[in-house]
Amino acid sequence: MSVQIKTVVRHSYADRAGIKDGEYLLSVNGNDIVDVLDYRFYQLNSSLELKIRDNKGGVRTVHIRKPEYEELGLDFETYLMDKEKSCRNKCIFCFIDQLPKGLRETLYFKDDDSRLSFLFGNYVTLTNLSEHEISRIIKMHISPINVSVHTTNPELRVKMMGNRFAGDSLKILKRFADSSIDINTQIVCCPGINDGDELRRSLRDLYDYNVNLIAVVPVGLTKYREGLYPLTPFTREKAAETVDILEEFGDMCLQTRGKRIAYAADELYIKAGREIPDASFYGDFEAIENGVGLLAMLKEDLLGELEYREANPEIRRTVSIACGTSAAPYLRELMDRVEEKFTGVHVNVYPVVNDFFGEMINVSGLVVGGDLIRQLKNKPLGDELLISSAMLRFENDLFLDDVHIDDVMKELNIHVTPINNDGVMLLDAILGEEGENG
Repeated sequence: MSVQIKTVVRHSYADRAGIKDGEYLLSVNGNDIVDVLDYRFYQLNSSLELKIRDNKGGVRTVHIRKPEYEELGLDFETYLMDKEKSCRNKCIFCFIDQLPKGLRETLYFKDDDSRLSFLFGNYVTLTNLSEHEISRIIKMHISPINVSVHTTNPELRVKMMGNRFAGDSLKILKRFADSSIDINTQIVCCPGINDGDELRRSLRDLYDYNVNLIAVVPVGLTKYREGLYPLTPFTREKAAETVDILEEFGDMCLQTRGKRIAYAADELYIKAGREIPDASFYGDFEAIENGVGLLAMLKEDLLGELEYREANPEIRRTVSIACGTSAAPYLRELMDRVEEKFTGVHVNVYPVVNDFFGEMINVSGLVVGGDLIRQLKNKPLGDELLISSAMLRFENDLFLDDVHIDDVMKELNIHVTPINNDGVMLLDAILGEEGENG
């Protein structure tokens, strides 16, 4: 096995040892290098013996001494050093299967790669892990691993994930738990399938596995479900029942472990018509990427910063915030507090109905550029339009419908600023003080 070195960082340990661009890394301290996990793990040692093959096929040994944990200085063609693994499941709730045709190709790729779990926090299903990969995770003690569990009932997991190996792969969870690998889990909850007693069972089993985290999110249903498994959306009553199950279980964990390990996504509280818990409920916000505690964190940060700021009646500014319909009432409440202190500031909060995916999709992160343009075209927007950065891809340029943020600005004739889920950043943008406190 070997991986080609794209570039050697100038003046790095590898550069000083004479390693060249385009050569091949074969092994580190006798360990074959297959991908990024091998490289990142074995290069951390202070004393390294590298096998290098040059472009003529010659193999040499390179000895390097460096401080422990410092980077060696090699870059490769891709961050994984080989191809990304795709998902082998056919989940009945898969959001990608519910996308309309004609979007950019990358949106249709379903990743299920344990390496992305460690590098970027992606969730994996364990159904395509080889014995080599399982053993390597245990040997290297790489933590945490993020797992999409959905249910711990083996037969039900096979049904939900459309994979005959989905039930057996749950055994891997126990192997990781027995090896003290930190495990974060996610459950996409589907009414009538893995909620109620099935959810209680999953919570108990995951508790026994000593997992760090259980994030429960409601199934997302777009209008593009023709020919797919018939699923029903959460009603107010079903959402309330699910929240109650999770809070009761969380209370038990608080008593026995000193911390909650299971949380309902904000969307479940909203669907249930319940108040979002205070920030203290969510501990260290470990499940924030699952939409758990987003509103509580935003509220705590913004109101804390608002209390710190001195009122300034000279600030005269009108801005607008566009968001999903579920978050709009909560943002309006926060903006009333801002306007109360800064009397010269006015904030419009515009809930955007998701015509693109369907009205059942109401979170801000799935609002698209076309809907923004159509629904805000004739609205008074003031000096600036603020949107959640979650609406855009990582580069902060394209919405899910491939509309560019520049096109939105042009059509609405206003500057559009993407804002992270950060109360201080949001308050700065509202007051026009991004450079002073951001």
